[in-house]
Amino acid sequence: MKKTLITTLLLGMFIAPAFAADSIKIAITGPFSGGSAPMGTSMRDGAKLAISEINAAGGINVAGKKMKIEIIERDDEGKNERGALIAQELASMDDLSGVIGTVNTGIALSGDKHLQEKGITKIITPAAGSASMTQWSKAGVKDLSMFRFAAHDGIQAEMVVEEAIKQKFTKVAIVHDATNYGVSGRDDLLDQIKKQGNKLQVVATEKFNIGDKDMTAQLLSAKSAGAQAILIWGIGPELAAVSNGMAKLDMKAPLIGGWTLSMSNYIDNAGKNSNGTLMPQTFIEEAITPKVKSFIQGYHKTYNVKRIPSPVSAAQGYDAVLIFAAAVKQAQSGDTGKIKDALEDLKDPVKGVITTWKRPFSKWDPANVETHEAFRRADTVMGMVKDGQVVFADPADRKRMIQKTSK
Repeated sequence: MKKTLITTLLLGMFIAPAFAADSIKIAITGPFSGGSAPMGTSMRDGAKLAISEINAAGGINVAGKKMKIEIIERDDEGKNERGALIAQELASMDDLSGVIGTVNTGIALSGDKHLQEKGITKIITPAAGSASMTQWSKAGVKDLSMFRFAAHDGIQAEMVVEEAIKQKFTKVAIVHDATNYGVSGRDDLLDQIKKQGNKLQVVATEKFNIGDKDMTAQLLSAKSAGAQAILIWGIGPELAAVSNGMAKLDMKAPLIGGWTLSMSNYIDNAGKNSNGTLMPQTFIEEAITPKVKSFIQGYHKTYNVKRIPSPVSAAQGYDAVLIFAAAVKQAQSGDTGKIKDALEDLKDPVKGVITTWKRPFSKWDPANVETHEAFRRADTVMGMVKDGQVVFADPADRKRMIQKTSK
């Protein structure tokens, strides 16, 4: 009888469901320290704000049981090697429902393969580098567990080039950092210039390293070549060194670049020299609707700030959690594979602070990475720095986003 009981218990262990837990376990990863911290902490805190609201309401209804979300936080410090180690650690967890985060493209390239190998569902946000997703299409991966919740660099580069053309510029300089993100952004800009009829002549292409504080050489190259505008792609406080260097050299050329120009460590360090800087944005910190107002006020109160360090990152983290939770509810399971299937075919709209999301993802197609990309051009606007705050560059975009978030 004892032997039979032991055998029964052992069989029970093997035939038990792959997922059995009292909570939905989600990992949030990103740089919570270092130069990219404004993005990482904002994303994390936006995600945690959504999780706290879900948990306060009792949790997610799964098979008649209210399951709360449990958070695992990991600080990758913006370092590729550490990001890869964290991904390996998370990939070894049997009860992990999914991962949300990653700010740096290099970390996605170095770490996501470990999660993909184990089939762990991940929503990348706010990393926008094209390579984060194109790596999978180039590899011909047939079944992908990686999704992205950010306006990728292809969308942003298109908008940056359009803006330069709209302002009647003909000669531009491209300045970028030496990270995977910066190099990928440079290539996207060059590709867009070609696609838009080569109306812009690139008279100088310069790069800088993380930690550089003096951009005189790069800027003099652009100035002497007659650049009328600087198209910039980078991450971290080095962006401010470019604006401050331009002021010292009395360069009047405007700065137009990727969404990271909206970060607090750019705006604060550049001060008045950041005024007029233009960049694509998926979220502007302005209470344009009651839901957006509630989110902004909730963030300010919860984290005791008067301005979100990176509003785009915070809003994307918040909405990414809402979408993930909707997938859990639809799947009626915390199993990461079932959540992946639900994300590819979400039935019900998800009302976020960026927009109301209607089937943001679809079945993975290696020939079309946008099947696992949530954002389209219509979800993105051009922002502009004005006196320490990012505002809508075009009033028409403000009206459009009010309509989108009110639906």
